[in-house]
Amino acid sequence: QYLPLNGELVLAAGAGFTASDGTWDPGCDSGGTVRFADAERRAWFDPTLWQEVLPSGEPKPGGPIFSVDEERVPCRYDDVVFQPQTSFRVNIDSSQPEIRLRSISVMGQELNTPASWAGYLGGPSAPLQFHGNGTLQVTGTGCPDKSGCACGNTLDGPRICAALLRASGRQCPEPACQSPLQPLGHCCGVCGATINLDFTPDFDLQKYQDRLVQELLSQPKYAGVQMAISKVHKAQTFLGILSRSSTPLIQIVLVDDRAGAQAGTAAEQLAAAIMENIAQHGEALGISSGKMEVATGSTARGQVGSYPVSRITAGTVMGLLFSLLFLGGILFLYRKGKLRFPALRLHQPWDRMEDLESPAPASDKGFDNPMFNVEPPDADLGEETPKDLQVFYLNPLYDASETET
Repeated sequence: QYLPLNGELVLAAGAGFTASDGTWDPGCDSGGTVRFADAERRAWFDPTLWQEVLPSGEPKPGGPIFSVDEERVPCRYDDVVFQPQTSFRVNIDSSQPEIRLRSISVMGQELNTPASWAGYLGGPSAPLQFHGNGTLQVTGTGCPDKSGCACGNTLDGPRICAALLRASGRQCPEPACQSPLQPLGHCCGVCGATINLDFTPDFDLQKYQDRLVQELLSQPKYAGVQMAISKVHKAQTFLGILSRSSTPLIQIVLVDDRAGAQAGTAAEQLAAAIMENIAQHGEALGISSGKMEVATGSTARGQVGSYPVSRITAGTVMGLLFSLLFLGGILFLYRKGKLRFPALRLHQPWDRMEDLESPAPASDKGFDNPMFNVEPPDADLGEETPKDLQVFYLNPLYDASETET
């Protein structure tokens, strides 16, 4: 057996280890060749390497709740557990400044404070287990908001999708619907429905998820429907240009196991029931409005519906009615002659240009030409005009005194 100089040998409890000088023991056979997997290819942001577990440490059983791809990797408020008596080596390359976690359990010990984690990083095992340009940081704090917290893996979304597609054949499966939906945080398009909820400070994510599971998702007619619900941040756009700011919202993704033309139809029915429930009880649940988008195998394109809560609808209607009454009152007073509006004359830019082009003269420097449009003197002196007769016209503008000599 050959071990690298920086290798680590992990033995189970009660196991023994001996070393010999190489002398042959008749009780031992020649043994076999052991091949180890390539540990360098294990990446932190590979969703296929992680599994959700219960607080007891047991694997979480399958059910109607699933997670979008970015949330299949540990989020900033999750607890990470590496099973004791196991060896691992994981690449933590990341686009984030820090990969934040609430706690890490490794080598049988739970590290849930920054100080304890810093101490472990200074030991001999951490450099062998974690490598890459990323930085793991343990905070010891959970999500402080009852409306939920965003996962925080958006910057590493391309890494997550690349690892996921590499494991599944480097391309997304062909969806049964023509215009699949693209949920935030998910790598491939899906058939079914998505709901985006605007919420108030009274909204409780965990309570609302439990309500949906108990009252709707557990009904037999929705068998085969799965739901993912979480808080996400949607980038804002202005005139088609992405802005740096984002809007928090609650995203619900519904998919089903139907095929062909029926793909997504059960999820569509559940989405409609959720929207109807929001219209009735959204105010009490802390939901201000909801927007639904659907893509099924029987529809050529997604269908979008927006359902505001009754309080917002009533406020909008009352505001419109008040505005109409106000304008109607002004019109009534104006026609009765009790209201007058001052007559204002707005000078347009071209008016100003005309004024500038033809200003009034400060002094009259012009003159009237007395010879303009005046009939000349009658030259008819009879049939015969003497050749030496001369006709003169006086120039009223001529001044002999101004003539230079």
